[in-house]
Amino acid sequence: MSPRSIARSAAATGALLGLGAAVSFGLSAPLAKWLLGEVSPVLLAGLLYLGAAAGLWLVHVVRPRTEEARLQRSDLPRLASIVLSGGVLGPVAMLFGLTHVSALTGSLCLNLEAPFTVLLAVLVFGEHLGRQAALGVAIILGGALLLGFGSDGSAALGDAPGALLIAAACLCWALDNNLTQQLSVRDPFAIVRIKTLVAGMTNTLLGLWFQRGAVPSAGFVAGALLLGSVSYGLSVVLDTYALRLVGAAREAAYFATAPFIGALAAVLLFGEPLRGLDASAMAAMALGVLVLLAERHQHWHTHEALEHEHLHHHDEHHEHTHAPGTPLGEPHSHRHHHGGLMHDHPHLPDAHHRHEH
Repeated sequence: MSPRSIARSAAATGALLGLGAAVSFGLSAPLAKWLLGEVSPVLLAGLLYLGAAAGLWLVHVVRPRTEEARLQRSDLPRLASIVLSGGVLGPVAMLFGLTHVSALTGSLCLNLEAPFTVLLAVLVFGEHLGRQAALGVAIILGGALLLGFGSDGSAALGDAPGALLIAAACLCWALDNNLTQQLSVRDPFAIVRIKTLVAGMTNTLLGLWFQRGAVPSAGFVAGALLLGSVSYGLSVVLDTYALRLVGAAREAAYFATAPFIGALAAVLLFGEPLRGLDASAMAAMALGVLVLLAERHQHWHTHEALEHEHLHHHDEHHEHTHAPGTPLGEPHSHRHHHGGLMHDHPHLPDAHHRHEH
């Protein structure tokens, strides 16, 4: 397969995975609405994440072998930062923030996760976003913002401290997204198993604390765990694979379509009316996705010498010898060395293309 074909395949696959994550997560919103009457949103989020963790650990028991690169001891600081920012600090900040703002303001503030992810990816983590990609991302994020507005096209400002706390939560999740992208060369299932377990335990304990220890019914818990295993677990795994292929900025844009999926599901499941503003937002998101899919980024670039381990095929970037005992067949994972290389082909900001522009 030529480098051009590989790049197009990676871009298309990454887009499908990112949109698949958005579909899985977006569908969970109207379904979770049936469960919200009995517990707080934080406790429900905890149970959903616990369900995701249970499902992923069950998959691990049934299928323990994988060709993916295993997590290493050197990955622990980054993994701990992912868990701390996304599984602990983010939910805590959101919980305290939501107690000070209206539901509308809270929903609008939670939309900050995607733009914060893009800003951190570009300004802090050195991810490149060309003009066309930036336009596509901006169109999608604009559509997501439109979906958050009320029927009169306006939004309340809400209480400033609460809004700042929710913005801080979004910043934590944006950091989580970018750190996960850097770790996505490892087994995504292993990353997400740990991530969802800690997030589930944290949110569940916080939710029970704020409910004064009131425990929901067994039927409710079973329903939440089942929904979480099917929706949240699948969503976060697909999202991690998308981060590997297209980078954090583009993944954030694809995942920002989740409110569109949720709104469409609400129309179909609950008969809620589809407002003109909703239709405009959905059209904007669809246009932004098409702009991103049409992006072609190609130029001469240099690969510095590098040694690492990840799942790979033998392509132009992976011409290396194998030591005895190297796994047979492709794709496979083993520690390998990349020599310096300069060439020209279409590419996205994956693990091998984090270069200067």
